Formats: sequence, structure tokens, C-alpha cells
Amino acid sequence: MAAVSFDAVSKVYEDGTRAVSSMDLTIADGEFMVLVGPSGCGKTTALRMVAGLEEVSEGALRIGERVVNHVPSRDRDIAMVFQSYALYPHLSVRNNIAFGLKIKKVPKDEIERRVQEAAKVLGMQELLDRKPRNLSGGQRQRVAMGRAIVRKPQAFLMDEPLSNLDAKLRVQMRAEIARIQQDLGVTTLYVTHDQVEAMTMGDRVAVMRRGVLQQVAPPQELYDHPVNLFVGGFIGSPAMNMLEATITRHGDDLSAEIGEQTLALDPGLVRARPALADYAGRQVILGVRPEDLTEPRSADGASAADATIDGRVLLHEALGSEIIVHLAIAATAARTDEARELAADIGIQALGTQDSETTIVCRFSPRAEVVVGERLQARVDGRALHFFDPDSGLGIYDKSPIPQGATT
Repeated sequence: MAAVSFDAVSKVYEDGTRAVSSMDLTIADGEFMVLVGPSGCGKTTALRMVAGLEEVSEGALRIGERVVNHVPSRDRDIAMVFQSYALYPHLSVRNNIAFGLKIKKVPKDEIERRVQEAAKVLGMQELLDRKPRNLSGGQRQRVAMGRAIVRKPQAFLMDEPLSNLDAKLRVQMRAEIARIQQDLGVTTLYVTHDQVEAMTMGDRVAVMRRGVLQQVAPPQELYDHPVNLFVGGFIGSPAMNMLEATITRHGDDLSAEIGEQTLALDPGLVRARPALADYAGRQVILGVRPEDLTEPRSADGASAADATIDGRVLLHEALGSEIIVHLAIAATAARTDEARELAADIGIQALGTQDSETTIVCRFSPRAEVVVGERLQARVDGRALHFFDPDSGLGIYDKSPIPQGATT
């Protein structure tokens, strides 16, 4: 096994397009790293540079201690699992798995031993004599995994390997891939557009936007402390609601003005984000996740950190375990470049709201009483709000991202 390191790596095409810009990233020996971002952000290009399928334009790319910028793909000791499986239809499962070893002229008894080991890990011993046409999508994906496993490479590279599977199989296979990687301890770089895959599988997740690495952190840290508005909006499903707000001061207390509504900010939240005080009288982008917008509690169940947002129910989606509620509120949605890009990426559209309204998404418990057209007050968990600078897009935490010379 070996670490994989990007040291100021860039990919620039002949027409001047920078697909990847000055990427610094180290995937530790045995780590499962997920590279995630919207279509066209450069994540697959970064993977292909590791595989040797794209040339490195700038910087140094290392596998272990060796710089591999000019090392042919076949000599990099990596194994790639493709989106399309790339199985040979005329060969049995056994021969598909063994193909790479035969090319390398590995002894027959060693090939058979490795094939049997891989089949046992993947739970597919009984499928070894079948042809790919007689396999399900999930079984074909296991064969592609088996072909990588038998090579015992220094690193696995996986390019959206689950995108061709149906929803149920995707859930099953992402758990399988995570288990196999953990059992084998192979350094793995996994590319996906699906942030749910990223959050559930990776030891760490690297978020990309327009060829630039935005944040690298464990999944929960990305969720709780996004470094900027783009990461906050990309991580989470349904996506974070992002609204224009103004921070106001009342003595020692801070509030967020959202349209005609006022949210008193929890003192604990303000202490955790001391830079927020610098924004008194200034506009910010307020982010609130759907799971932090729930149905009102009874008076005896209310929390001191609770606040409410009043709105009109546009739509509710009953999912059995929860109700997704679309609420029209008198406020303005964030209109930064990042917010527009995120909305376009996931196809968010206003659900019949007027110019003076915007739609927020809430997550209610499955038996909440919700009626389309009626008004209600969604409870806001005041401890879980996010704040971003509207100019830089940076998260507002312990250091103010206000540019030097700006008025506070």
C-alpha cells in the first residue's frame, strides 16, 4: 500500500482550460478518500491523472515516494474500477477477474488462489463460471471489484462505480465497497457526484468546485463546519436553505433579520462564532438545514434555543419516516454566484412563490399535521444555524472574513 499525494498539481488543456488548479491533497496509506463536487468540477480529471490517463500539466504527483508524472499507467501499480464495469462479455467471471494477472504472466496456481480469495471477499464463489450477461448490475460491479482486488495494487481508483445501479443496489453496494476497503486496507480514491455516497463512505471527503479544492475533512466536520457557502450548500440532502439576512444587535444579544421576521440568536451559537459580532448592522447569508427546521413543539417541550419562522405550506412529501415540507416565507434567497451554481446543479426551482417570497425546505416528523395552503411556524434549532460572508462566501466563525478596509 502507499499514500497518494498531489503537490500543487494542475491540469491545463491546450485551449487554456484549467480543469484542475494547484491541487494539494494527500491520501494517507490505507485511507478511503472521496472526491466530490458538481459535474465539471475536475474530480474525474484529478483521478485520471493518478491513473496516468491524463498528463499532469504542473506540480508533482506521487504514489508512495515516487513521482509518477511521466510514469506510464501500466507501471503505476494502481487498479481502477470504472463506471461502465468494462467486463469482457465472452469471458466467464473467473476469467474476467483473472485477466490482468494472465497478462502479467502470473503462475496459474497463484491466479486461481487470488481469484478464489477475491470471490470469497465478494461473496460470489458460485458465480465464477457465469458470463457477464447472466449477472445483475450489482453482481457485475462485484466482478469489476474482484478484478481490482486480485492485482493487490498500491491504490484503488474508483470513478462513480455505482452510478449505473438502481437506488436500492446503490445503498447495498456502497456498504459493500466500504467494508471491502476496510478489510483490505488499500489506499482508495473514490470519485462521485453523489454527496450521500461521499458522506457515508469516506474517511475524509474532498469537495471541489471549478477545478479548485474547497475543503478536505471528515464527513461530520464538513456538515457541521463548512468552510464556505459552496461546501455548506453542496453537503446535505435536501440542500441547506440559504437566505439573505441582516445581523442586528440588542444590547449584548444578536438577532438575524430575515425579511420581516426576527430570529434571536442563541448565546451559545454567538460564543462559538465570535466573528459574527463584527457583522452587526451588516448583511450575511444565513444557512439553515432542513433537518433543523421542524414542526413546533408544545410549550412544555420547547427549548431555550428554539426560534420560529412563519410561512405558508406549498407542498409536503410524505416519505413514511418523515415529511418534507416546502414553506413559502417572506424573505429573499441568497443570490451569490455560489448559491446560483448550487441551485442549477440540483435543479432547484421556486414552487409558485411570489417575488416577495422564497421557498425553504423543512423536515417534519412523519405524523405532523401539515395542510397545503395553511400557515404554520416552523421551529428553528437556533444552535445549528450557519452564517457566510456575502462577498467572500466564507463561513463566519472565530475570525472575521471581512476584507481589510471594509466597514463593519
